[in-house]
Amino acid sequence: MADTAAAHMLKGTRITFAGVTKAYGSNTVLNRIDLDVQQGEFVALLGPSGCGKTTMLRCLAGLEAVTSGGIAIDGADIARVPANKRDMGVVFQAYSLFPHMTVRQNVEFGLRMRKVAAQERGARVQESLELVGLAHLGGRYAHTLSGGQQQRVALARALVTRPRALLLDEPLSALDAKVRVRLRDEIKAIQTELGITTIFVTHDQEEALAVADRVAVMKDGVIEQLGAPEELYRRPATPFVARFIGESNRMQGTLAGDGVQMLGTQLPVIAHSGLREGSAVHAFVRPEQLLLTRVPAGEDAGDRQAPLGHGTAAVVVSSGFLGAQRRTVVRLSTGELVTVQHPASESFSVDDQVSVRLVGDPVAVERAEPDPSAV
Repeated sequence: MADTAAAHMLKGTRITFAGVTKAYGSNTVLNRIDLDVQQGEFVALLGPSGCGKTTMLRCLAGLEAVTSGGIAIDGADIARVPANKRDMGVVFQAYSLFPHMTVRQNVEFGLRMRKVAAQERGARVQESLELVGLAHLGGRYAHTLSGGQQQRVALARALVTRPRALLLDEPLSALDAKVRVRLRDEIKAIQTELGITTIFVTHDQEEALAVADRVAVMKDGVIEQLGAPEELYRRPATPFVARFIGESNRMQGTLAGDGVQMLGTQLPVIAHSGLREGSAVHAFVRPEQLLLTRVPAGEDAGDRQAPLGHGTAAVVVSSGFLGAQRRTVVRLSTGELVTVQHPASESFSVDDQVSVRLVGDPVAVERAEPDPSAV
């Protein structure tokens, strides 16, 4: 990357949402959103379809007007600033490239609209194309490029204007899996190198956790939890976050003091607002929080009474190879099916008798109700 481009972008921009509400008639899409994005930070907005994440991005870009509340850039309110004056670089899921223009002409378009001098245009276009690894394809037409290459062109076009912030609206969802992973890593590397404040909208938790400094998990127009990827995974603040981030087993237990009693042991609980001592709950247990031990041949796991803290009897239902790890599904003596993640070197077969023990981090819990996924 050229030093000139870096000098224009390294400072970053602070973006503040303060009590932002967006409603379409009686339908409230955003409900008093507060979010403070620091200079040079990479924040992902993560959640299911309809949670409001794209609407947040569109309000910031000036493509939607907020119903109430305010959005500020470096402390200055931008409510009355039109979209074309906000200096935001926006990349959408659809590449939206001009088919009758070459790659270089597509990237140059925004500079022409800003009446940047020809010599400077040429230098900045070259910088942006080098940044995304497409300097050698400047003369090609967009329709002759692969999907990944077209999205790189869209990224270069967004960056060439040296925006105050980069806004990415599910830019990878139209790409195949391998290209998606490669391009997300490239986007993170570019963002880090430039120091540009970035907001990335996605419904893919793996993408969000892989690239973001912080992730805002959204549901029904509100932010359920905001935090670093590891914090969201290890200490989900709500049952929704526990379900949405990573894989979890929803297991039966009983609330006991500051923990939940289950499988002959007790795990600490993150939060249990409104639940009383002795309440039946469902705990969200990660597959790696379960340990499998093979029962010696000749011992009947179905009749086995495991000592407190040493697990409970189970039978292997299936086991899948995932490279360095395996995921094994077992049926507990309670009848529950749970998934256990363990090293690939530990191999189990269907109908193996095993013992399952709980270890690890605190868990999120919710009041026990019938599992909607149960058949």
